[in-house]
Amino acid sequence: MKLLILDAGHCLSLALAREANRRGDTELVIEEGVSLSPRRLAQLAPDAVVIPPLVEPSSADPSTVMAHAEAVEASLESCQVAGVPLVWCVSDQLYEDGGETPIDEHMIPEPRDENLRRLVKTGNRIRAGLPRHLIVRLGPLFALEGGGAWLNELIDQLMAGETVRAAEDVIVCPTSVDSVALALVGMLQQLGCGADAWGAYHLAGTEPVSIYTFASVVRTQLATRLEGMGCAVTLGELKALNHHHDQPLRRVLNCRRVLDAFGVHQKPWRLELGRMLDTWCQAYHSQEVS
Repeated sequence: MKLLILDAGHCLSLALAREANRRGDTELVIEEGVSLSPRRLAQLAPDAVVIPPLVEPSSADPSTVMAHAEAVEASLESCQVAGVPLVWCVSDQLYEDGGETPIDEHMIPEPRDENLRRLVKTGNRIRAGLPRHLIVRLGPLFALEGGGAWLNELIDQLMAGETVRAAEDVIVCPTSVDSVALALVGMLQQLGCGADAWGAYHLAGTEPVSIYTFASVVRTQLATRLEGMGCAVTLGELKALNHHHDQPLRRVLNCRRVLDAFGVHQKPWRLELGRMLDTWCQAYHSQEVS
């Protein structure tokens, strides 16, 4: 299977590259930008095109959101011409108001924010114009490298002694980019073998937590590992923010459909976080020793 991944510097693109390197059944071609011309698509002739999500679209500049949406739609037109499936990953922030219960795939986001509405319009165009598509809504991604990695930014702030401000009343499901990469490749392999399961799916980590709690776990585990290695570091403090005074905003995705259709299980974010922190601390300790 040959996959074409757009947005080379994105943390998910890097995770897909790592996953492909571990396998013998997946070839990866990575393009720098998000837009894709029909000619370029014909030259590469992939089995599918994968577009990583725009990071934090709710707080992004309108011009950034518009550019991303237009680039995705240009790639959609190229895929329509070539008959190539399109995989578009998108942030769970499109569910602007969250939900009291886990959000199912059939619930099309209806945000009030103009930026988010523009992305919903793009998703509608994909559904209407390309039968063979995947729209994969993801929880907040975390990784050690790449655009939108989140975890590396948290670590850098803490190591620099800076105060980290995080929402205490926004409940999400942090999602490892490595688990998303593994799931996407597995899903596309099954679809390539004839599975008729195109459509929209939710993919996120297990155990909903506040953004503040996630940052707190990162700080605690990082401090424990550094102390165990004999590294004397004073980490930055955390400050809880509250934006929703009536009740917490719960943005929890129901990932049952991806399990039923492809056998993909959500991965516990705490285990994935621990593995990544082990990797980071080993590299940090080696650097300190050298």
